[in-house]
Amino acid sequence: MMADSIEHVISYWIIFQKFHSPALGGFALVSHWLPTLFFGVFAGALADRFDPRRLIQIGMGLFMLCSLTWGILFTTGWIEEWHAIVILTVHGIASVFWGTPGQVLLHDIVGREQLPSGVRLNATSRYLGLLAGPAVGGVILLAFGPAYGIFLNIVFYLPLALWLWKAPYGPRFQKNRPPPRPVRGFADVILTIREIRGNRIITSMILLAGSAAFFVANGYQAQMPGFAYDLGHGDEGLYYSMLLAADAAGALVAGFVLEATGWLQPRLTTPFILVLLWCCALGGFAMTTSYPMAVGLMFIAGFVELSYNSMNQALVQLHAPGPIRGRVLGLYSVAQMGLRSFAGITIGVAGAAIGIHNSLLLSVICVFIITVGLFLLIRPAAALIRSPD
Repeated sequence: MMADSIEHVISYWIIFQKFHSPALGGFALVSHWLPTLFFGVFAGALADRFDPRRLIQIGMGLFMLCSLTWGILFTTGWIEEWHAIVILTVHGIASVFWGTPGQVLLHDIVGREQLPSGVRLNATSRYLGLLAGPAVGGVILLAFGPAYGIFLNIVFYLPLALWLWKAPYGPRFQKNRPPPRPVRGFADVILTIREIRGNRIITSMILLAGSAAFFVANGYQAQMPGFAYDLGHGDEGLYYSMLLAADAAGALVAGFVLEATGWLQPRLTTPFILVLLWCCALGGFAMTTSYPMAVGLMFIAGFVELSYNSMNQALVQLHAPGPIRGRVLGLYSVAQMGLRSFAGITIGVAGAAIGIHNSLLLSVICVFIITVGLFLLIRPAAALIRSPD
């Protein structure tokens, strides 16, 4: 995640400086998540049938290829919009091989009893990478420049790829592994929906995650150079990186606090309340003209985002049927990550027409209204459902 974030810091900055295009920044988000929208369940089916370690390694290889290509283009100065479009698309495909297989492997490592804690710690380490990424990326950008910095970034992908080579997890190490089902491609999407549609916990978490992802997700991050510029800090130094880092820092603090205290155990209605708080923080960020206030609101948004995302995912993991766990997690990935593609349109493309502050505020209002509606629909049934501790 640190390497992924470093690449975003450097590439988003070069794209902003070269093209000054909110629409291209929006495409960066669309291309990152659209492959998950189309192939999330397919990746889960592959993880059910094959070794998830090898799938993740394929993703790491594609990430390194993207950094290498960016570096060559930065060095030669021969970079055009279509180059950026191709690299960003390959980067999105790499995420498919990493996302759902990584969650399946997590379940293999920690087991059901420790799963809520494992999901939260995994999300915390993920945000630790996001926190380190802007800080390290900002230093690398200033010290080495974009070309040599992006070449150096390749090294950070290697530890995970090498560790997975001999990690003692996966199908070979499971004694009671259910017989794998054949991979049916897009038919797996329909079959998975049919099998989980009666599970109110899974379906409600998918709907909640999908609505938040469709309109907002992390679409504001690709536009952060523009927000920094409007706040009076439009350079590639500390202030730009701090806006990105504050979001990740809030999530990191949330992970440590929640893990240490045991607060916010998985309950059906709690994620809805957390999403509403997240909307308020991002709405305030969209409207503020104060840089310190913007940093504080980003911190709060990150804190709440980790809280509701880790709780959503833990509830889905706990209630997913074993033989199709990868497919169910893939369907959740389609909602929670794949639908983020449209946030690139609602914030980025719309931002080109009405301004990124207005597009973010409008998107947040839509999520707030939908979340209230879903909460009112789910609340009567929540009393009848007892979530596992």
